[in-house]
Amino acid sequence: MKEINYALVYCEGGFNTTTGKTAHGLVRFTERFKIIAVIDSRYQGRDAGMILDGRPNGIPVVGDLNDGIILATRQGILVKSFIIGLAPDGGRLPESAFPVIKTALKARLDVYNGLHDYLSDMPELVDLSVKHDCRLLDIRKPQKTKQLHFFSGKIEEVKCLKIALLGTDSAVGKRTTAWELVHSLRSRGYKAELVGTGQTAWLQGARYSIILDSLVNDFVSGEIEHAIHQAWTEERPDVIVLEGQGSLLNPAYPGGFELLAAGRPNFVILQHATRRTEYDGFPGYAMHPLNHQILAIEVISGKKVLAITLNHEHMNRSEIEGECDKIKKETGIPAFDVLEFGADELAKLVQPYIRYEYVRYGITPVL
Repeated sequence: MKEINYALVYCEGGFNTTTGKTAHGLVRFTERFKIIAVIDSRYQGRDAGMILDGRPNGIPVVGDLNDGIILATRQGILVKSFIIGLAPDGGRLPESAFPVIKTALKARLDVYNGLHDYLSDMPELVDLSVKHDCRLLDIRKPQKTKQLHFFSGKIEEVKCLKIALLGTDSAVGKRTTAWELVHSLRSRGYKAELVGTGQTAWLQGARYSIILDSLVNDFVSGEIEHAIHQAWTEERPDVIVLEGQGSLLNPAYPGGFELLAAGRPNFVILQHATRRTEYDGFPGYAMHPLNHQILAIEVISGKKVLAITLNHEHMNRSEIEGECDKIKKETGIPAFDVLEFGADELAKLVQPYIRYEYVRYGITPVL
C-alpha cells in the first residue's frame, strides 16, 4: 500500500489570487500528496474550497507553519512535505518565504519548490536539509541537456485523440479544465491521460509531465513530443489532453506555439476569462478579442477550436449561462463553464471524436 505524503501548502498573501494558482491546483486535486492545510494568514480559519469555489472541501487555511503542524498533530498525522504554492510573475520567490522555508527544514519537512530560485543551490538551506535529514526539491531546475529529447517526428506514431487545452491568457484555468475533462472521460470508461507542462501538474501527480519553464529552447518541441509519445506507448489511452501554458498572444508568456507545432493536436479547447480586458499582470496590454485568438490558433495549427471553456472570475453564477450563450452566438463555438458545472457536457462533445467511437457509431469526424 502506497504511503500517504501529507503536506502543507505555503501561499502567504497569494491564496485566491492569480499568484496562488499552484496552491489552488493542489487544493482542488492532487494524487501525489494529501493536503492538510494551506498557509495564508489573510484567510486563517476558513475552508480553502469555500474561498476558491464556494464549496467546502475540508482543507483549512491556517495562519502559519506552526499552526499547520499543530493541526496535523492533533489529528494524529505526521506531515512530511512543505510545498511552495506561490506562482508569482517571473517565478521568483519572495524574501519573506525564506525564514518559513528554514523553519520547515528544521521541522524535518521535505520542501517542494516550483519557482526559479533554486533552493538546492543555497548553502545555508542545503546544510539545514542535511542536518535535519530532509530534502530540497527544485521542480523547475533544468535537466542536463544530454537527458533531453530533440523533435524526431515520432509524434506521428501516436494514434489516439490528442486535445490541446489552450488559453487566451496566463492563470486562466487551463490546467484545472484539462484535469476536469480527463476525470470526466475516465468516468465514462475511456482511458484518458493528461500531459502536464508546468510544475503544478507535476505536483498534482500527472504521470507524463514536462516543465516547459525549465527547458532550453532547442529541446522544448522534442520534450513535448516525447511526453506525448511516452504516454501513448506506455498507456495506449483513448485520449491525451495536453495542458497549455500562457497564451499565444500574452506578451510575457507567449506559450502555445510549440504545443501546437510539436504536439500536433487533433483540435483545441480554449479557456477564456471574458471579464479580463488586459493580460494578467500587465496593465496597458489589452487582451486580444476572442475571435482574434481563435483565428490565430486555427491559422497556426490548421485545426479547429472545438469548444470555449469559461473562466467565470468577476461574474455572478446567474450570469454564466448567458455568457456562454453570448460566446456561442459571437463565435459559433459551444461554450461551457467546467469549473462551476463540471466537464460532463464538454466530454459529451469530445466523445464522438474518440477513435473507438468511430467504429461504434459509424462516425467519420473531420479532425
